[in-house]
Amino acid sequence: MTERHEKEQNTSLDTGVTDFILLGLAHPSSLRALLFLIFFSIYILTQLGNLLILFTVWADPKLHTRPMYILLGVLSFLDMWLSSVIVPRLILDFTPVSKSIPFGGCVAQLYFFHFLGSTQCFLYTLMAYDRYLAICQPLRYSVLMNGRLCTLLVSGAWVAGSIHGSIQATLTFRLPYCGPNQVDYFFCDIPAVLRLACADTTVNELVTFVDIGVVAASCFMLILLSYANIVHAILKIRTADGRRRAFSTCGSHLTVVTVYYVPCIFIYLRAGSKSPLDGAVAVFYTVVTPLLNPLIYTLRNQEVKSALKRITAGRASVKENK
Repeated sequence: MTERHEKEQNTSLDTGVTDFILLGLAHPSSLRALLFLIFFSIYILTQLGNLLILFTVWADPKLHTRPMYILLGVLSFLDMWLSSVIVPRLILDFTPVSKSIPFGGCVAQLYFFHFLGSTQCFLYTLMAYDRYLAICQPLRYSVLMNGRLCTLLVSGAWVAGSIHGSIQATLTFRLPYCGPNQVDYFFCDIPAVLRLACADTTVNELVTFVDIGVVAASCFMLILLSYANIVHAILKIRTADGRRRAFSTCGSHLTVVTVYYVPCIFIYLRAGSKSPLDGAVAVFYTVVTPLLNPLIYTLRNQEVKSALKRITAGRASVKENK
């Protein structure tokens, strides 16, 4: 009898899971159509808003050679892809389409989410460093942060993000998954997927805590340290207009950093949590933040607004000449 039980157990382990079912966000069925329209609209607006930032930085000669706006363009590119990894799959949850995702699709989604997310994390740190140099070391800024160095730093962020995503995806899916296959989340993320593993996940949870939570918290602290020095330097500026312009430039970045890092740290420093708040918090930094970034940078950044006016005025004059 014991041998038969062991044989059945081994057979179930060998079979494994071929797909996962994403349970999505809990919602009343009466609100399904409304939620579909809301998230579909958010996705379209996110893509258009970030495309506008990319186009503005590329089209305006005063912006596309400056490291700050090169970094902003890369951020917009990341936001477009990060949103595309998560939101289309989330939108399908509000349709009659099957909620299953192939095993390989789940691996890809987890990898690209952590690849793009961690690259964005490093990019925010670079943006803070750029602002620190511009305000605290203005005379040496062109030497300390030029186009070539900016490109190298951005490339390093992409490479580090890719390595991070590969580590997380490999560690998560090296574990056996023999059933059940229902992921109680709206996308394939580490904490939700690990709950389905048929093995001890202690090492994975430790790596998640260190590699994501602690690294994100460390980057956030470095950014706050940079801004502490920036604020100290701004307060030394004698003219009120100079202080206002400096605060306006840095305020937009600090706002974006806060709405990204705080929810991220909330999720990954509590990897074993099953709180119903986790889903709502994750929606904020995976769906809402990519939408807010172009709004914040266009509404709060005077140079971006001026560039948009120049581009619009230039196009209007071309039409008049025709």
